Amino acid sequence: MLQAQFFDGVTAYRHEVCISVLDDQQALVIHAESLADPVRWELADLRALRDSSSTKQLTLTRYVSSVDERDPARLIVTDNDFIAWLRATQPDLFRRDVRKRTWLRMAGWGTGAVVAIALMLFVILPGMANILAQAIPIEREVAFGKAVTQQIEWVLSSSNAGMQRCDSPEGVAALDTMLERLTAGRDMHYAIDIQVFGHSEVNAFAAPGGQVVILSALLEEAESPEEVAGVLAHEIGHVERRDPMRQALRAAGAAGLLSMVFGDLAGAAVVGEHLLTASYSREAEVEADRFALEMLATAEVDAAGFANFFTRIEGLEDGDIATPEHLSTHPDSSWRGTQAQQLAESQGGTTAILTPAEWAALQAICD
Repeated sequence: MLQAQFFDGVTAYRHEVCISVLDDQQALVIHAESLADPVRWELADLRALRDSSSTKQLTLTRYVSSVDERDPARLIVTDNDFIAWLRATQPDLFRRDVRKRTWLRMAGWGTGAVVAIALMLFVILPGMANILAQAIPIEREVAFGKAVTQQIEWVLSSSNAGMQRCDSPEGVAALDTMLERLTAGRDMHYAIDIQVFGHSEVNAFAAPGGQVVILSALLEEAESPEEVAGVLAHEIGHVERRDPMRQALRAAGAAGLLSMVFGDLAGAAVVGEHLLTASYSREAEVEADRFALEMLATAEVDAAGFANFFTRIEGLEDGDIATPEHLSTHPDSSWRGTQAQQLAESQGGTTAILTPAEWAALQAICD
């Protein structure tokens, strides 16, 4: 018989025991005066604890297939020859057993974890967009916005063969003149960065971080630089209110948030395509209109151009030219045109925002 130590799993008492292997080598028997009866363990059920890799000592337990029963008993053997014999003859000695229903429980836990993560990513975080938009550092938002604009350019080019980034020097200079006139003397949160893309849709929109995109069809459709100035002021209003940031967080959920927090910009692809089709709430559009009208008034730019643009947008909605929802129905174009016209009628002296030559250069910015 071999000497060993046995813990019965019921008490903390350490039994000094003798163990023997039956002649058929199917089981071992544990004997001790302190045990009421000998304990039989089938050799095939022996399992070595994972922390018992030493060849000088081996801690054994017994595999029990029952779901409800777990054998807490431990047998510690130190005989080197016996340890070597067990390693050589018992292939399941170090096997990790998965009990019945374990996979079902793991699947249940996994499903719960997935649901919790999905709830966080797509419900809680987007629902907190207003709060999170204010918490994102400006520099992160600017970098993210540039990536979003690049993605928008890619999406537009895939739907409009031959689309280009429009940047003729004279046209860019005219656009800079317009922007400087609108923002002069204002405490802006962002440095506005305007891009013009050659595209057949009458559209303009803001992206996070001060990015504004104007599509060339809008410049072609406009009848005066004051019309473009009104639309630009409206988009700047969205920028200053961080509306694009809120839209980005709602569109990309945690992907957009993590992109801006860690700077990997992974959520830009999702946000870029979303901004092309998304519309702001009526409240956001009204506030952007108010901002635009106040900006036009301060810059002494005739608001009649803004009014005329929305009057014509009503006609475009019934025609063949596609107009984006945020330029047409949030709020309705007639209401927006009325508000701009009322301001125009109350304005005193105004001056043209661009000279005829500058206006011609802006409309030809894609040439």
